[in-house]
Amino acid sequence: MLEGIFVEGLIFSIMVLGILISYRILDLADLTCDGSFATGAAIAAMAIVSGMGVFTALLLAFIGGILCGMVTALIHTRLRIPGLLASILTMTMLYSINLRILGNKANVQLLRGVETLYRSFPEHVPFLSSAAASLLITLIIVLAIKIIFDLFFRTDLGLAIGALGGNEQVIISQGMNPSVLKIIGLGLSNGLIALSGGLLAQYQGFADANLGQGMVVQGLAAIMLGEFLFSSNKITLITLRAILGAIIYKALMFFGRKYGYLIGITTNDFKLLTGILVIISLAVAKARAAGSAKSARRKAIKANMGGHDA
Repeated sequence: MLEGIFVEGLIFSIMVLGILISYRILDLADLTCDGSFATGAAIAAMAIVSGMGVFTALLLAFIGGILCGMVTALIHTRLRIPGLLASILTMTMLYSINLRILGNKANVQLLRGVETLYRSFPEHVPFLSSAAASLLITLIIVLAIKIIFDLFFRTDLGLAIGALGGNEQVIISQGMNPSVLKIIGLGLSNGLIALSGGLLAQYQGFADANLGQGMVVQGLAAIMLGEFLFSSNKITLITLRAILGAIIYKALMFFGRKYGYLIGITTNDFKLLTGILVIISLAVAKARAAGSAKSARRKAIKANMGGHDA
């Protein structure tokens, strides 16, 4: 049971890292996530059914997600369409594309005879149970992605993408093209989201055209939960709390499904509760920011008064 929560939470955390790039680093409201997540699942599933290796399937899912993000970025930057509307357009188009990828079917099953990562890896570690082996390989993948993510955002390109979300004029003054950075940033964001979808398809044993529905709100909820754990501006800790937030969110959903009936909560209420959680988190975050600003003003006034007295 616990292994399942951690496996799902870790798979989900890859998507949360993708949303972190668009919402926190680039400061763009990107709804492409709901489409690109299902795209990654569809590509991975069809690649595996076609006889390709599990890691090849994940690579193709990642590339597919990058293309989805780049389409949104190009609509936004080239056609001058607001980012939110551009992402909605891409998300809408992706539903039809995902059905095409799945062979005009709503879902595709990865039957027992089909080799997936979570069926093949346990065979290489017979000393571990199937659940523990699944947890181990997922943890290795997530740690590898986190390390690469952290290293990338320490490079000049990564720092430039981070600066773009803070102040676009700074990027322009440095002679860099913000449109190119948005294309790279949104491509990377949706690449991670699609990779998460590809992993989930292998873990659950199926891909569905509706698999990404509501994912962006769930991802935001996970980010907010992580931010309640601790505050930091260091990229290593920012990604760590995003991963922890994803695991906590999945744990809350699991216990809600298992014990929610005790207080009258059903699975039909989860999206409502997730939305309320995001609203409360945003309200608390704003209250904290206002409190910090007031505290800073008070300190500045006291410092000025102390200087005048001297």
